[in-house]
Amino acid sequence: MESILEVSKVSKHFGGFTALSGVDLRVARGERLGLIGPNGSGKTTLINCISGSLLNDEGEISFKGQAISKLPAHRRTCLGIARSFQIPRPFTSMSMIENLMVPLSYVCGITGDQAEQKAMEILSGMGLAAKARTATNQLSQVELRKMELARAMAAQPALLISDEAMAGLSGAEIDEVLEILLDMNSKGITIIMIEHIMQAVMAFSQRVVCLDAGQIICEGTPEHVVADPYVQRAYLGD
Repeated sequence: MESILEVSKVSKHFGGFTALSGVDLRVARGERLGLIGPNGSGKTTLINCISGSLLNDEGEISFKGQAISKLPAHRRTCLGIARSFQIPRPFTSMSMIENLMVPLSYVCGITGDQAEQKAMEILSGMGLAAKARTATNQLSQVELRKMELARAMAAQPALLISDEAMAGLSGAEIDEVLEILLDMNSKGITIIMIEHIMQAVMAFSQRVVCLDAGQIICEGTPEHVVADPYVQRAYLGD
């Protein structure tokens, strides 16, 4: 299948510490990829290098066939890479709908009534229309997680990176977020999901990649990866 994202021999160092070491990763257009690994394995560093929060020290990252390793984060967003954050980062002085109108305006060039209408469409699709005018400091945890995804959707991405969108949620809330991610994917959005909740990884992913100590130690179907002894050792120890 055609690749939308290619990561080739990417390394990242922080002083004498190597966070990523020669990582190779291809993501197919329309794929649902689960990215797992123990804490400190390099998952966040990898997605920061892909999204532009960090610049990789070695290797190359290409998106839709274009080299992006030297581009700042906002340029990558304009090309079609969006991400949500594990800890929601709303504009606290704005309502939920106003939070969505920021990427609609600055990334997509949609303003005024058209931006408001588009924002309402996105919020309605996530079951948040009734809270559109609500200040973000009055939202529940699951509503904030959904708003993070809605704001990423407002940037009209081709690739969405979901960073632990289900952390701390109940079983029913996890199912709600999973349904949203699957619906996004059905609309043609490629999704990389970083997650520790294995039931969510198994239900969502077509392919799973496991990182440990800055290197990919296993990849394949969810069933293959969770059964791999190296993956089990990385999570559970010897």
